[in-house]
Amino acid sequence: DKPQAKIRIEKLKTEINKYRYAYHVLDKSLISDAALDSLKMELFDLEQQFPEFITADSPTQRIGGEPLKQFKKVRHEKPMISFNDAFSEQDMQDWLKRADNFFGHKITPEKNTALFYNELKIDGLAIELVYENGIFMQGSTRGDGQIGEDITQNLKTVDAIPLKILPPAEVEKNLKSLGLNPKSHIINPSRLVVRGEVFMTKKEFDRINKENEKVGIKTFANPRNMAAGSVRQLNPKITASRKLDSFQYAIVTDLKQTHHIEEHLLLQAFGFKTNPNNKPGNSLEDIFKFRDYWGEHREKLNYEIDGTVAIINDNKTFETLGVVGKAPRGAIAYKFSPREATTIVEDIKIQIGRTGTLTPVAIMKPVNVSGITITHATLHNYDQIERLGLKIGDTVIVSRAGDVIPQITGVLKEFRTGKEKNFHMPKICPFDGSKVVQDGVAYRCSNPNCGARNRESLRHFVSKSAFDIEGMGPKIIDRFIDEGLIADAADIFELTEGDIKALERFGEKSAQNLIREITAHKKITLAKFIYSLGILHVGEETAYLLAKKFPASTIEFLIKIYGNLSLDDLQKIPDIGPQVSQSIYNWFHNNKNIKFLQSLEKSGIEIEYIKPTAKSQKLKAKTFVFTGELETISRNDAKQMVRELGGDISESVSKQTDYVVVGANPGSKYDRAKKLNIKILTEKEFLTLIK
Repeated sequence: DKPQAKIRIEKLKTEINKYRYAYHVLDKSLISDAALDSLKMELFDLEQQFPEFITADSPTQRIGGEPLKQFKKVRHEKPMISFNDAFSEQDMQDWLKRADNFFGHKITPEKNTALFYNELKIDGLAIELVYENGIFMQGSTRGDGQIGEDITQNLKTVDAIPLKILPPAEVEKNLKSLGLNPKSHIINPSRLVVRGEVFMTKKEFDRINKENEKVGIKTFANPRNMAAGSVRQLNPKITASRKLDSFQYAIVTDLKQTHHIEEHLLLQAFGFKTNPNNKPGNSLEDIFKFRDYWGEHREKLNYEIDGTVAIINDNKTFETLGVVGKAPRGAIAYKFSPREATTIVEDIKIQIGRTGTLTPVAIMKPVNVSGITITHATLHNYDQIERLGLKIGDTVIVSRAGDVIPQITGVLKEFRTGKEKNFHMPKICPFDGSKVVQDGVAYRCSNPNCGARNRESLRHFVSKSAFDIEGMGPKIIDRFIDEGLIADAADIFELTEGDIKALERFGEKSAQNLIREITAHKKITLAKFIYSLGILHVGEETAYLLAKKFPASTIEFLIKIYGNLSLDDLQKIPDIGPQVSQSIYNWFHNNKNIKFLQSLEKSGIEIEYIKPTAKSQKLKAKTFVFTGELETISRNDAKQMVRELGGDISESVSKQTDYVVVGANPGSKYDRAKKLNIKILTEKEFLTLIK
């Protein structure tokens, strides 16, 4: 709501400004770029939702930090603005829609020109270069967008930056080879201002860090920080010792360029280094393909990129669109899925491992990390929670690199409101009520069978006779338990594709299939639902009898009906004796079980009530028992056939049994049937009987 939004916006502004000042002015990374992007995106979205809270001091309304006093200040001819960020195809669609709405019609390109120009977003430091009569005279940082820092001497050490542009004759020759008419452009400007990026290659980054480690000097966290620190050294010799690289991507000076792609060609013609991987595009689909391709192949590059940039190619259209806040309407940074992001821990649940170890698991507000949406992260043990200083309700940093499962790597305590709650390990096992004992950093259930029982109950829950979730076999159940994804059966229905994809050896297809299967089985018959609960002594037939005698259309209704049943009510049902009645009664009068049922309902489980119908009364008052393996039909199908003909099924052989159907490898029921002289049918005889 509005009061909460105002508090959150103020917190976000304060912390983002702190992180940005440290990053841009002091060259200190207090938080990763990805995590900072996540916070900025949250602030941007909140301000869009509550525009009355947008203020001039918001990080969304400014460009960068203030320049250091040690460097001479340089005022830019035009503001060095930065881009807004997009993280999804929907964000990109919204961006283009805003641009179209600005004109009141769809933006279309001129004949034989591209609508967009796609560039790789280099993870480096933005710079501006000024050339007087062809000679490099001044280089500066972005600074606050209006005023930067003069780092000319340092930039002169970068081989990729020409100290002198090529002579007009050579520029003319180059333009012709690039397909541009030299007469359409100014090729001998007295003053030329261009912009680009200075960066550190991965190879150079590794070399310098290894050298620093040898002599005990502080290493850098990433190439971007090293590049920023290098170009802002007061001693140019230090900069020169670090082999920086640079691409140029824009021309500020009017050289009669009409499209952004021309600026890149002109830069090449003048002798500047441009990125060969940039390319034009005519649709959002082209932008998506460009971004997705480099998202998959960026490791092959010798420099870091954190996304792509989409620019309206027509310069006149771009200029007309203008600037909103700190960014141009005509361009946007389409970021890769961050390897780190921020979210909120909504709860911490305990998961029981196969050995009875209690593992705390963070249940988080859904967050996208490395292209997957996750909701769970294991906290390993209580010591990890204490090391992080984590509380329920905290804003946290979640990281995931490669195939590593998501981890909470930091807590942003500055965002606390006072409503956060401390977490304590339980003294009683939440699964079976046994005492919890501490074993080093681990906490275990004192019942040595606890973990195995939990695993078996989950396997039973998804089995064919219960929820019948195909693809969720014993090994998958064990894996999900070990990784902290499921603590009880209700957690199965809270899983997301991202939670599963985050696990090693789980691909996108397998995650999609399993989630689709889980979702498809949220609706279940009452008999199967009762059986799935794993109530002691309650098998398939007892569950069927209960459902038939006491029908319920919702879980809420089920809790009410079965919670009010007396032992006498239960014992009136045929085949349900005192022991079974007591077990059912105890289960539905256990608060832990009731909470479990409520969590299943909250997860979207629906009871599908099927009114019992009989095709005929051919087998009315006849009771059947099945034993052994049937060949031509499944046992469940055989039982259903009996019910459809008015007959009953029993799980045990007694004097009230009319027929025992025997398949291959029968059990003790066969021997008891012979002893009681009950009619025994083969599978063939049974099928003949029901025809």
